[in-house]
Amino acid sequence: MARDLNGKPVRQGAVRRILARFSRGSAADADLGPGDPDLVVVAESFDQAAASSSVLEASRWVPTEQAVLAHFLAMPPDRVDEAVSVAEQDGYERVEGSSSDPGARAGEGSVLLVLARAQLVDALHCSQERARMAGLGARHDGEVLGWQVLQRP
Repeated sequence: MARDLNGKPVRQGAVRRILARFSRGSAADADLGPGDPDLVVVAESFDQAAASSSVLEASRWVPTEQAVLAHFLAMPPDRVDEAVSVAEQDGYERVEGSSSDPGARAGEGSVLLVLARAQLVDALHCSQERARMAGLGARHDGEVLGWQVLQRP
């Protein structure tokens, strides 16, 4: 199902569903999710000072296509379940992350927590979600390491 800028499902009318079958990408976007094996990283930043708008502008991100926004956090092992529970309320899922990313390595005593959800992405909402994840990390004795936008090639 297509998602809006806040990750909420967008219900399409019958005419739109019929038109979606004939337009490029719309049918494929309907089942886009964090676990989709076809996703590739189109934008990412592990620099907390980097503006979302600058990172997105310099990337291969396609603003009109559905995407998965993933956040990398370092979290104490005993706080992970609680943090995931809170994030799930906003449609995020815990996914396996790549520890090969230089900024995504959790420090000693922490585990890497990757939370992701499908949504349309723009700079404003990306920044809002980054702030939300920073708050989540702070409330659970963790820290945000970075973020990625993934889309189908």
